[in-house]
Amino acid sequence: MKGERIHIYETSRLRKDGTIINVSVTFSPVFDASGKLTAVSVIARDITERKRVEEKLRESEEKYRNIVETANEGILIIDDEYIITYVNKKMADMLGYTLEEGIGRSVWDFVDEESKIIIKKNIDKKLQGTNESYELRLICKDGSLLWSLINAKSLFDNDGKFMGTVSMITDITKRKKAEEALKRMDKVRIKEIHHRIKNNLQIISSLLDLQAEKFEDENVIEAFREGQNRVISMSLIHEELYKGEGTDTLDFSAYLKKLAENLFQTYNLSSKNINLSMDLEKDTFLDMDTAVPLGIIVNELVSNSLKHAFTEIQDGEIRIQLFRERENREMHMSLFSLIIYDNGKGLPEDLDLESAGSLGLQLVGILVDQLDGELELKRTQGTEFTIKFKVEKDNLAQVGLKLQENG
Repeated sequence: MKGERIHIYETSRLRKDGTIINVSVTFSPVFDASGKLTAVSVIARDITERKRVEEKLRESEEKYRNIVETANEGILIIDDEYIITYVNKKMADMLGYTLEEGIGRSVWDFVDEESKIIIKKNIDKKLQGTNESYELRLICKDGSLLWSLINAKSLFDNDGKFMGTVSMITDITKRKKAEEALKRMDKVRIKEIHHRIKNNLQIISSLLDLQAEKFEDENVIEAFREGQNRVISMSLIHEELYKGEGTDTLDFSAYLKKLAENLFQTYNLSSKNINLSMDLEKDTFLDMDTAVPLGIIVNELVSNSLKHAFTEIQDGEIRIQLFRERENREMHMSLFSLIIYDNGKGLPEDLDLESAGSLGLQLVGILVDQLDGELELKRTQGTEFTIKFKVEKDNLAQVGLKLQENG
């Protein structure tokens, strides 16, 4: 004990009842005024309970270390500067690295720019107390991409300061590939359905044309032609959907161009100089519930202009406009206006659309109601119909999706 003031050691002792206890023994030298050792103070403490707790803690740590190291999920811990401080073997294997290659590197080394934004957004959410899982692409050592499901929890010190995150990462690459395969199959199936419907409608149109040839009465022939044009207007929608990406939305502006051109060819006003002008908002994607009634409305109004507006004049114009009036992001919808105008002789002043004798005009009113829209009629310098309708958030999402794909 020379040179030592206090000496502590631990040992085991057998009690009288035969049980073994753990003891911590402290030796403290006692010196007189001259510094001469005169005695030794010995204190023995029963530390059996403390040793039991320490052993349980060691066993628990070993148990959870084994769980972490042998887990089927990747486990990753990063600090507040996004540096990896721990990675388990599964995580290293998933990315194709050794444990040593992973620790100490920035997490940004394993993600692309898009994934960086996702990680930062989710860490911001966690700082605000929101915990949720999210999907992410990770870059493996060989350059391949690994789709992963991230479940992360933020770490804070006693003062509430952000210290980093611990994440459990699941490889969902196979699931994502299966989902993509199903999406491709669905797109093919949807396109095939639209193709068949288009063909069937074209057959119906041809049958109407053949049937009309059996009559000489112009009114009967015109009735068949009107029915044929309505069928064609729907057939063109399915043709556009078939040519699209396999979704149930179509570029309505592109569709309107084809529909109007088809009507001009059908009525063949070669003896007159009738000009078609179109001002259509780009990238307006509508679903069938909106596109079909709008297509029939345009068919009826343009057909009506071609048949009746220019009987007394040789030169004229038909104008079709489609534009977004305003967007309400809170209500997740946009208000659109569709205008069909001609500078012909105009409709009679006493014509009431709700009681009009024309089936076409009655149909227009019914379809506008079906769209929960508004119909306005102006008779100055020709005839101008304005249809106001709303596009709900699902369609707006498709507009954004299409713009991203085309961008």
